[in-house]
Amino acid sequence: MNLSDHKIGIIGLGYVGLPLSVEFGKKYNTVGFDINAARIAELENGVDSTLEVSSEGLKSASKLTYSMSLDQIKDCDIYIVTVPTPIDKNKSPDLRPLEKASADLGKVLKKGNIVIYESTVFPGCTEEVCVPILEYSSGLTFNEDFFCGYSPERINPGDKVHTVTKIMKVTSGSTPAIAEVVDQLYKSIITAGTYKASSIKVAEGSKVIENCQRDLNISFVNELALIFDRIGIDTVEVLEAAGSKWNFLPFRPGLVGGHCISVDPYYLTYKAQQLGYYPEVILSGRRINENMGAFVANKVVKMLINKDHVIRDAKVLILGITFKENCPDIRNSGVIDIINEFNDFGTDVSVYDPWVDKVEVKKEYGVDIIDNLNDDYAAIVLAVSHQEFIEMDVRKLLASNGVLFDVKSALPKEMVDERL
Repeated sequence: MNLSDHKIGIIGLGYVGLPLSVEFGKKYNTVGFDINAARIAELENGVDSTLEVSSEGLKSASKLTYSMSLDQIKDCDIYIVTVPTPIDKNKSPDLRPLEKASADLGKVLKKGNIVIYESTVFPGCTEEVCVPILEYSSGLTFNEDFFCGYSPERINPGDKVHTVTKIMKVTSGSTPAIAEVVDQLYKSIITAGTYKASSIKVAEGSKVIENCQRDLNISFVNELALIFDRIGIDTVEVLEAAGSKWNFLPFRPGLVGGHCISVDPYYLTYKAQQLGYYPEVILSGRRINENMGAFVANKVVKMLINKDHVIRDAKVLILGITFKENCPDIRNSGVIDIINEFNDFGTDVSVYDPWVDKVEVKKEYGVDIIDNLNDDYAAIVLAVSHQEFIEMDVRKLLASNGVLFDVKSALPKEMVDERL
């Protein structure tokens, strides 16, 4: 079969699935499948609420259609699964979205079909968890009747420079022949090229360690921030001085959230513990990063006490609740840890973020987003460096003797009272 003859079904139309669907939909007959009726409706109206794809971008995918019906994807011969892989309250992998997608796909799977997974998982998940579900649901035999591939997503939400086609894609397949088909398929849309891994497990491992590495690098500078705070020196100044050497890595302290970095390490450590190895470095890094929100709130409270503020009912403004700047994505935002800690102190916390869907924030975190700002806050925490906040005269919003804390080190040092 020629590449152009393939019909592709993309399962999941979020931050990962939609950009991918659009690129495939420019060249191949493609159906974007999602169980969210509101999501399908907005996309059919040419609107992407995640802001990953513009209206013009959606229109450019002339061969792309959307559906929430399995019947509409049963004619596809290649399926790409991009559903979320979160963690549960015990910080263990929550594979339910992946298992449900696999079970549903099994109902429409036919002989000769290929199922490619993009969701971030631990090495072995595709073949040990997903394949048995596909076999059971379809009645077909793996690597005889149907085949699998794995090509980890590398989307960076909100990044308009490193878009899906401009990031090299790791590919793999369950047989050498299928690996080549998967590689050629992605190579046809990824201008940055592809890297064909030797096996599905290798490809799975490559993605999960990307995010573990970044998590650990950030945890290192976060720990430096905790140490330098006690010494009484500015962490950013130390890092800038150290950065004068060519091989010093330019990481900065901060909150770690989002759909990948704060989640994926737990997938790898879960698998390690299954095999009898208890990871130390990875989990210690996670503990440091997860405590940074509480550290910020406690630091601000101490600063308020030193300025003779009464903590109970003190008005505190949090600027931003997304997990990163200039993006509406609130998944696993570390800002909620700051908010919760301030609430424990009995302060009057307000949260302002012009980028978010207020209903979504209320549903996810139980937090109300305010519409208007006052000018009498005892403390302001710049938690997310949205461009609007950088251009704002934040100090005008403070009451006399107020405190401005910059989590992101995005404002000039002389403008803030303290920064991470």
